[in-house]
Amino acid sequence: MNKEFVRVRSILDYTISLALLIIGCAIVIIPTPASINIVGIFSIFAGILLIVILRSAWKDKETGEKYHKKEFYFPQSSKDRIIKSVSEDIENIDIQDEDKGNGLRLDLFYSKHNGKAFLQVYEYIPYRYEPASEFFEHPVSKIGKLLK
Repeated sequence: MNKEFVRVRSILDYTISLALLIIGCAIVIIPTPASINIVGIFSIFAGILLIVILRSAWKDKETGEKYHKKEFYFPQSSKDRIIKSVSEDIENIDIQDEDKGNGLRLDLFYSKHNGKAFLQVYEYIPYRYEPASEFFEHPVSKIGKLLK
């Protein structure tokens, strides 16, 4: 299975940007000292900047569904165990070695809305991570251990 995910804006991204814009406009409109108006102008500027650059969700190019992403890092020595767990028995994945190395990266794309999760293992080759497995699809109910 070959999947491609791209970064997109989420509802939270829009909410944060809009809140900054509204607060900034309210501060500028209300008659206040110049120093407070400067804070409002910076708030407006931050809201505009964030709406342009903030992208925290991921979208499947094929289906258009939005996902959240989590990354887990493991030592290189646990490659076979991680790939076997991801492909066959995701409910019993052993994440005790997580954050004890960065030779492997496990990417988890999940959506509680549609109940799907996609996992892929990457291996560190100097200066970049290369795919070490294909994408595996699992129901979100089975990856509860990884979402904690």
